[in-house]
Amino acid sequence: MKTYLFLLIAVLFETFGSSCLQASQQFTRLWPSLGVVVGFAGAFWFFTLVLKELPLGITYALWSGIGIILITVSGRVLFGQKLDPAAFLGLGLIITGILVINLFSKSGTH
Repeated sequence: MKTYLFLLIAVLFETFGSSCLQASQQFTRLWPSLGVVVGFAGAFWFFTLVLKELPLGITYALWSGIGIILITVSGRVLFGQKLDPAAFLGLGLIITGILVINLFSKSGTH
C-alpha cells in the first residue's frame, strides 16, 4: 500500500512540474521554472522508491496513465484547455488500461 502511495506522490509531483512547465512560458518566468525543477526532482525521487517494489514496465504504465489524466484536468482547470469527444474516448481507454493492469494482471509484483 505504501508503494502505491509513493506512486501517487510521484505522479502528483510530475503533474505539478508539468503544469509549471506550461506556466513558465519556455523558462522565461522564474517561479514556475523553479517549480519545474522541484516537481520533476520530487517525481523521480518517489519513482525510484516505487521501483523497489514494482517492476519498471507496470510502474511506468501506471505513472503514465494516471499522469495523463491529472495533466488533462490541470490543463482544463489552470489553462482553460478543452477536449473533444475523441480525446475523452482516448482518456477512457487509458483509464480502462489502468484498471485492467491493476485488477487482472499478475505482473504487478516482482
